[in-house]
Amino acid sequence: MINRDRIVRTFLELVAIESPSGSEDAVAAEIERRLRALGAEASQDAHGNVLGRIAGHGEPLLLSAHMDTVEPGRGIKPVFDGPDIIRSDGTTILGADNKAGCAVILEVIESLREDGGAHRAVEVAVSRGEEVGLLGARNMDYSRISAKVALVIDSGGPPASIQGQAPFHHTYDIDVFGRSAHAGLEPEKGIPAITIAAEIVSGLPQGRFDAETTGNVGRIQGGLVRNAVPDHCRIEGEMRSMDEGAVQALQGQAEAHVEAVRGRHPGARIEASFRREYPGYRLTEDDPAAKLLYGVLQEFGMEPDPHPVGGGTDGNVFRGHGIASVVFGRGGYNQHTRDEYLVIPELLDCARVIERAVRSGAG
Repeated sequence: MINRDRIVRTFLELVAIESPSGSEDAVAAEIERRLRALGAEASQDAHGNVLGRIAGHGEPLLLSAHMDTVEPGRGIKPVFDGPDIIRSDGTTILGADNKAGCAVILEVIESLREDGGAHRAVEVAVSRGEEVGLLGARNMDYSRISAKVALVIDSGGPPASIQGQAPFHHTYDIDVFGRSAHAGLEPEKGIPAITIAAEIVSGLPQGRFDAETTGNVGRIQGGLVRNAVPDHCRIEGEMRSMDEGAVQALQGQAEAHVEAVRGRHPGARIEASFRREYPGYRLTEDDPAAKLLYGVLQEFGMEPDPHPVGGGTDGNVFRGHGIASVVFGRGGYNQHTRDEYLVIPELLDCARVIERAVRSGAG
């Protein structure tokens, strides 16, 4: 049985371990230790993701969360606001995103072991670096995952709050190499990389194009000193859309624009790299992950509430590896802010829903 005191204690103990993105070693070791103590096969892959497995019946089900938090996430001091709310003390985030998801996975496994009875095989993937580009999921050892359906515990709100639609995400890096020269003595001998980069930026997709499609130039870096013609400038940007064709069209336009600028500046070297970071998706009722979760939610009297989101999660990456994934809530609110808080009854509901899903199809 899902135990309120135990899951809250686990959450608070995990929150006490600092794990901003890039500093996850301690919490990874602790999650691995806890999984092993609960009888799971568990270890870290080459990237440092914690992967685990518990034997069971029927098709395996993947349970996923991420271990890293955003800043300010050091020295977190949780405080209770009445019996059902945990907040940060206002100086840091709380870390419910996503220590709450990790606590849910550990509680579900402990409850399965405690209660006995048939359940599906369970695979666990707790990723690093989710908050800084889904790095853990993108570098995960998928040879160790056989599940074709995943429950990704990484959204705000109650468990009925479901990320029903997420964007296709493309990014690019463009490097402009010119020629340096003294800006005061012989500027005509230089090829100004920043000026050429500005010409490129002026034609790249930026802003909102429709309700589902956006583009952004997020970073420009170039030049070394004030009095030298700059010989290098780098541009980094992205494009997102719920419509795969729309984001592909934006990328095609950007590539054509870069090629046109290249033709106007034969003395410069322009290197451009465009790539898809992860695929988008639209959940349908017959999607294997949605079908599983929706059915369990309805058993508990909860009406599924799928809605679009503008960002990606590990679920997007999993889908790119052929794993049907659904991302849903675990009781957290005001994520990535000092006002973050966790609703304990919704955390418990999330754990109960997952435990029921794990026990379904175990014949």
